Amino acid sequence: MIDSSSKIYVAGHRGLVGSAIWKNLETRGYNNLVGRTHAELDLLDALAVRRFFDEQRPDAVILAAAHVGGIMANLQYRADFIYRNLQIQQNVIGEAWRHGVKHLLFLGSTCIYPRQAPQPMSEDCLLTSPLEYTNEPYAVAKIAGLKLCESFNLQYGTNYMAVMPTNLYGPNDNFHLENSHVLPAMIRKIHLAKCLNEGNMTAVRKDLARRPVTIRGGEPHIDASSSEADILAVLAHYGITSSAVTLWGTGKPMREFLWSEEMADACVHILLNVNFNDTHENTRPGADGIIEVRNCHINVGTGREISIRDVAELIMKEIGFAGELRWDTSKPDGTLRKLCDVSKLHRLGWHHKVEIEEGIGKLYKWYLNEQS
Repeated sequence: MIDSSSKIYVAGHRGLVGSAIWKNLETRGYNNLVGRTHAELDLLDALAVRRFFDEQRPDAVILAAAHVGGIMANLQYRADFIYRNLQIQQNVIGEAWRHGVKHLLFLGSTCIYPRQAPQPMSEDCLLTSPLEYTNEPYAVAKIAGLKLCESFNLQYGTNYMAVMPTNLYGPNDNFHLENSHVLPAMIRKIHLAKCLNEGNMTAVRKDLARRPVTIRGGEPHIDASSSEADILAVLAHYGITSSAVTLWGTGKPMREFLWSEEMADACVHILLNVNFNDTHENTRPGADGIIEVRNCHINVGTGREISIRDVAELIMKEIGFAGELRWDTSKPDGTLRKLCDVSKLHRLGWHHKVEIEEGIGKLYKWYLNEQS
């Protein structure tokens, strides 16, 4: 039983979801929270993680830490995505079990589902056909994580829940021009294009002061002190000019987006109110007499989708950029549809409230306030 005095370790407590989960727990009166920055605890270091659990002895664990990125990063750093995520999961989930932790929440991703999965994707789509190539290493790592939780529950009677969020966005998002996800990347690109369009280099430099930009390989690097020519050249490399913004692909893929603070609320709801036995239907023995319990993870999303092109146009309208929106069709689109079936989540008592139009406005306001 998790009560307000329980010590809860939030791994990744400064990230997009982890910070929102921390805030949500505090709002609910849970103040015995433990978090460590990467500098304080490297989750890739098995001995360091074991020492942390030896010292802290948490009652519950939320594993929101992961090595993440967009299509470009997933393609270029395939080894990093599978190795680092497997290592983080093995260390944190393994030490949680070794230290008697009964309640754990693991955050995965809907990229675990096959590229050609039926839409909307139910939990039972898992492992039914090939994955999307661009993020296959990351997806395999997340599948291993949810199966690790499921297997501990079946063998040892733990209550390790695995949630698979759709595309998330919100406060503390990653706005890196190369390694971020699609929505925050578009917000930053279109914001910078608007500043260039208005001849407002002061605003551009303010943006770069907070988030310097380095092209992969380390050069060139631009920040607030860079020359105007260097700034314009690097931004153009990322498809940002005074007259247009160029985005990857065709804009046709459909995506589902969930406000990160709502994801946090769903996570805490599941941690506090849902048991492992609630996550799978009544099972029957197969022909060989073995009872198969699988696909106990929970999709978390809105159950609604929108095209990337339409999202970009909503962002342009919100930001007020009067330039052109262009598409580089030589670049990959990724999976064409990724809509979650959230009927299990609804049965477990949680529904979303924030729609995409409201969320874009909230995130852009947050982004501007970060630079003020």
